[in-house]
Amino acid sequence: MGYEFQVTVDAADPHTQAKWWAQTLGWRVEPSDEDFIRRMVAAGHATEEETQVFEGTLVWKLGAAISDPEHQERPRVLFQLVPEAKSVKNRLHLDVRVGEDKQAVADALVARGATILHRGQVGPQWWITMADPEGNEFCVS
Repeated sequence: MGYEFQVTVDAADPHTQAKWWAQTLGWRVEPSDEDFIRRMVAAGHATEEETQVFEGTLVWKLGAAISDPEHQERPRVLFQLVPEAKSVKNRLHLDVRVGEDKQAVADALVARGATILHRGQVGPQWWITMADPEGNEFCVS
């Protein structure tokens, strides 16, 4: 029997990262259940300090998730709050498969805050290694 999984990314600002990646992948940020959050705080299961308002919506401070609304079988990506900044190269990264428009996609991502790190090629296959606004590496392939 196989297991399901989600991809979890450490982040200094999970909600901003989730919004950026949702736009990058054409996915959606999973909606916040403000009533549930308020009930958890009122019942003493959480504190106000564990929440924040992001773009007018009450959310959990600790994280935000994105998912593909058209393909629910795909793993979701959770961005979780961590206190430390990224300091070394990722040991795991996402390959965003965009087809033939790699350079156009990379240019659009740079305009939205990404950085091009380097380009690679093996035989006829080539890719652009980039970093998201918090420095997490990914490839446009």
